[in-house]
Amino acid sequence: MTNLEIALLSFPILLAMIFARMPIGLAMLVCGFVGNWIVMGRVTPILAQLKSLPYTTFASYSLSIIPLFLLMGQFAAKGGMSQALFRAANAWMGHRRGGVAMAAIGACAGFGAICGSSIATAATMGKVALPELKRYGYEGGFATGALAAGGTLGILIPPSVVLVIYAILTEQNIAKLFLAAFVPGILAMIGYMIAIAIYVRLKPQSAGIAAKADLAERLRRTRDVWPVLLVFFLVVFGIYFGWFTPTEGAAVGAAGTGLIAFLNGGLSRADLAECFVDTAIASGMIFFIILGAGVYNSFLALSQLPQASAAWVIAQGYSPFVVLTVILLTYLAFGCVMDSLSMILLTVPIFFPIVIGLDFGLPPEEFAIWFGILVLIVVEVGLITPPVGLNLFVINSMARDTPMSRTYRGALPFVATDIVRTVILVLFPAITLFLVRWLY
Repeated sequence: MTNLEIALLSFPILLAMIFARMPIGLAMLVCGFVGNWIVMGRVTPILAQLKSLPYTTFASYSLSIIPLFLLMGQFAAKGGMSQALFRAANAWMGHRRGGVAMAAIGACAGFGAICGSSIATAATMGKVALPELKRYGYEGGFATGALAAGGTLGILIPPSVVLVIYAILTEQNIAKLFLAAFVPGILAMIGYMIAIAIYVRLKPQSAGIAAKADLAERLRRTRDVWPVLLVFFLVVFGIYFGWFTPTEGAAVGAAGTGLIAFLNGGLSRADLAECFVDTAIASGMIFFIILGAGVYNSFLALSQLPQASAAWVIAQGYSPFVVLTVILLTYLAFGCVMDSLSMILLTVPIFFPIVIGLDFGLPPEEFAIWFGILVLIVVEVGLITPPVGLNLFVINSMARDTPMSRTYRGALPFVATDIVRTVILVLFPAITLFLVRWLY
């Protein structure tokens, strides 16, 4: 058996291990370890690699941005910012049919701007918005599906942990990727609101209507969200205008949200310790997946699979957009069984060398940014597609009276809007790139 055949065989083995409920990071670590052993013919080199790989990987200055953004999200949740966002959005939109769900989507976008994690956004906003959706008579599956979809904005609205990983893997500018994600993120929010409007028009009984807030109440609720806006503009614009690096921006954001949470009375000594512990647990999980992916990808590189795949695709003479379409559909399929971070770490080292050699009529850097946003969007769709849409499970766990099958059905309109948005961004790259071109 050749090295290429061994590498190809490792994929079904890896998926089988994941289906057997082995942690994804451990599954990639085991497959990479055994694959390296088989290809090299002895175990000593891979043991030597494991002696130094964890340090060289985790000592990366760029990776420090991940726990900082996660900590920022923890502080934001403790500081009551999620409640303030939802109340402000609900004051402006709640009196419309479907308006409370639209308010939840808007609040998810706002919280995603200071969080960077989809699952954290879904869990935090679910606690805030789900009781209100139930109070106004929203159909169970519709409510959970909307909140699961809104949670995906956590990785699309900058800052985004997944984009940070993509930037490191492809050696791209993090600030430019954040900027490029901004317009697609806004389009996602608008698309979800349109889906809600269409759904409640077709099924008026699926959603109730909140009382209309007067202007004074709206302004008061809007005033309450100034800390979120302050942190967002300070972090995002500080990075774009060169006041500090992305890592420094994450540190400023974490410190700012921590201070605001403390001033709001939502950050006691016990809460502070809980924030640090939860951040450490989430960071440890992410870093272990990164380590497993590093070992597995070293095996794939040793087998020459990425290079051979790129050469084979180019030799076939397929249209670049046909290749891109197949890759995006592969991500949609992977999203049914894997989480977003694992997909990025596993597939980008394989797919990126394939597509970077094709002619899409864009400079290499612009193409890398555009491709990264497309990947981010289809990975985001995977979070709300069955059977392993993580956001669906997170939200459904908070709604015990709603069967999982109804949550699946409730998410379908939002999956449809994601697919439409992906097609538009594939056909018109300028939508993604115009802010990058304008500011850089």
